Amino acid sequence: MIHWQQIFVWGVAFSGFAGSMVYAAAPAPSGDASIVSPQSKVEELWVDKGFTEGACVDVDGIIYFSDINFEGGLGKIMAFDPATGKTTVFSADSGQSNGLMIDQKGNMLAACGANNGKQCLARITKQGKVKCLVDNYEGKKFNAPNDLVVHPKGWVYFTDPRYVGTEPLELDHMSVFRYDPKTKTVHRATTDITKPNGTVVSPDGKILYVAETDNGATGLETEPPQNLKKRMTLNAFPIKKDGSLGKKTVLADFGGKETGIDGMTVDQQGNIYAAFRAESRFGIVVFSPEGKELAYIPTPTLPTNCTFGIGDDASTLYLTAGSGLYRIPCKIPGFHPSLSIKK
Repeated sequence: MIHWQQIFVWGVAFSGFAGSMVYAAAPAPSGDASIVSPQSKVEELWVDKGFTEGACVDVDGIIYFSDINFEGGLGKIMAFDPATGKTTVFSADSGQSNGLMIDQKGNMLAACGANNGKQCLARITKQGKVKCLVDNYEGKKFNAPNDLVVHPKGWVYFTDPRYVGTEPLELDHMSVFRYDPKTKTVHRATTDITKPNGTVVSPDGKILYVAETDNGATGLETEPPQNLKKRMTLNAFPIKKDGSLGKKTVLADFGGKETGIDGMTVDQQGNIYAAFRAESRFGIVVFSPEGKELAYIPTPTLPTNCTFGIGDDASTLYLTAGSGLYRIPCKIPGFHPSLSIKK
């Protein structure tokens, strides 16, 4: 999640879905047509005034996403039902949740950030209440948990950067952490990423992908930092048997002039769908597991995250961008690491 954003909207035309619209004037997807057809169109499902993030799917097909409030109000978690096309409030006070995911037991987990948020890894109850699981590392408050992924073995990897928020910084690093729900312990997983953002696990459970999105901001500045050396990379870490991470491989380096990747998801073939936020070319960029660009899906404004549906909706890519929720049909079903284990 990056706070400073460009707002740009294409011309629109109403679709056949109640309350939705497709972007008839949108640039066409490009690249490998076996991933996304150039005839596919981005469809707007819901737009409000907040900042959407953290899309995830439950076993019943409901798409959940965070609606972050940067103006001092309460963040929310919204629920979109593909069967009805309706979007409702699931949690009226999300603790400024960002990344969301459903674990193997059906619990919703959330990375709750700063800026009057809970600054913790949390469980969201069926009633939409926030229950913090862990809020510190070695007694020091997390910076602003941002994104998370649940490994098939149950480990929860979550990133802890800081982009916005005036709360004091207690940690002297921004890292990926691993939470073990069995022992209720938290472990620092990375020491060589300056500012981690989106994260996702490969379908075989052997690789953790991490976006390094270091814009130099901590949220304590009165103005966005200028003329700083930025780091914008996509990285792969081998996951060891105990859940710790091996040596990273930089799959792609986007340079330091523009913003790189935010949230990510994967398909069943292991391709990485990344919310790419460079203002000169923003959208969903699809990478191979080796970091080669395969396809590009333009979005109406700067995207933040994405996830696939499930069941009959498994090849539909849902994405958050600006203040809205969108979707586009793709060709390959998505992979959900925590929903792929039978309960």
